[in-house]
Amino acid sequence: MKTNELIEGLAQDLRPQRAFSRVLLFAAVSGAAVTGTTFFLFLGFRPDIAQAVESVRFLFKFVITLTLAVAATGTTLHLARPGDVVADWGWALAAVPLLLLCAVGLELTALPARSWLHHLVGHNARLCLTLIPLFSIGPLICIFAALRRGAPTYPRLTGAVAGLAASGIGATFYAANCNDDSPLFVATWYPLATSVVVIIAFFAGGKLLRW
Repeated sequence: MKTNELIEGLAQDLRPQRAFSRVLLFAAVSGAAVTGTTFFLFLGFRPDIAQAVESVRFLFKFVITLTLAVAATGTTLHLARPGDVVADWGWALAAVPLLLLCAVGLELTALPARSWLHHLVGHNARLCLTLIPLFSIGPLICIFAALRRGAPTYPRLTGAVAGLAASGIGATFYAANCNDDSPLFVATWYPLATSVVVIIAFFAGGKLLRW
């Protein structure tokens, strides 16, 4: 093989990887746009949003949901490309439960024990369990459509992590309406709602992402 043919072959191998990362990013952004449109058409911000943004507990919800969305999308990208290393993104993903555990610990020390159950149950558990999965549908469909252009070695795992990414997007919008800001509530009901999406995505990945 001539040198110029070798260079051209290497270039052809690199282009699809760069193109796929753009495709997946576009899919995630498109899914967020679908969810955002649905959110503003049918739900919207909580009535006291101006006061809420001054609260650390309210803003912390977005630290959790956005970290989940970004870290899971990055992990999904690498899982969809055989041979890619996912360690760095995996650590970023692991930061989400660690942040939640730290916040819960601080909450438990700041609140009297008799009020723990009240803050954990909150007022919107049913809405949380319903709306986060619903808001995740658009992003999940878009991300799965992009993943069909990839070559995941572990389709079910890739699907499950894609479910985490979609849930992070859905939960971000839901958090803007939810008036339960306690880390106890977030650490209980947000993961339960997310697990619904992850389980569905896990089995969907086994069916749709094989190659």
